[in-house]
Amino acid sequence: MDYIDRIKQLKSEQKITNDRLSEMTGIPLGTLSKILAGISDSPKLANIVSIADALGSSLDYIVNGVEQNHHNYTLSEDEIELVEEYRALDGFGREITRMVVQKEGERVQSTMTPILEVKSQKAEKKTSAKILTPNFTQPQRTGVGKRPILLYDLPVSAGPGVYLDDELAEEIQVPDNEKTQAADFALRIRGNSMEPKYHDGDVLLVEDTDAVEVGELGIFILDGNGYFKKYGGDCLISLNPEYGNILLKEYAEAVCCGRVIGKLKKKVNA
Repeated sequence: MDYIDRIKQLKSEQKITNDRLSEMTGIPLGTLSKILAGISDSPKLANIVSIADALGSSLDYIVNGVEQNHHNYTLSEDEIELVEEYRALDGFGREITRMVVQKEGERVQSTMTPILEVKSQKAEKKTSAKILTPNFTQPQRTGVGKRPILLYDLPVSAGPGVYLDDELAEEIQVPDNEKTQAADFALRIRGNSMEPKYHDGDVLLVEDTDAVEVGELGIFILDGNGYFKKYGGDCLISLNPEYGNILLKEYAEAVCCGRVIGKLKKKVNA
């Protein structure tokens, strides 16, 4: 296939007549007809450029048949090296490579879920993943100035992450004020990743919710491990600069279990 055949093919695909192409390019119909008939052995480069532009093609494709890069990809050095290695393979090697890439793509796709979108998290998913929800009724308030609340002495991590066991909660008494009234349960943390504001053994006041805003503190479960962190949209953030961010895209399941609304001033011995 030469440049004339490629022009004709593009014209046919786009259903463009010679008359229409002449109008689009400004090339006289007689001159255009000679080019497409092969009568003009050395057509002007300016005319070929005009034809390529009108047909939405590159000059390199019209003249040399080099396929266009419609994806506008910018390859890294590693990707360029992989492309060169692929080109060096024979037909069998290329087929095997395509099969491996396809299978790996399917595997990755099957294990990925969208980045944690706590605003649209459905209640049924939260319930299946969340182990913190009490299985019994919250105690009624008793006395003046105090209120009972359930304390989960679970190893929710403020460090690397610890699995949340389904343990029984214990009832503790906390000051009855505006802040504690919004808390549905309390949770004792472990680790130092949220220092200097939160320390190992601190008891958090937690509002039972599956929605937190970016920048708010929350309790999260990532693939079965519990974390107390600041929500960063696409990651969980530690207050201690010695700990890096936790990227949510690296986990198959990411669920918000509550908003941290404060902590008790003194450690509680339940």
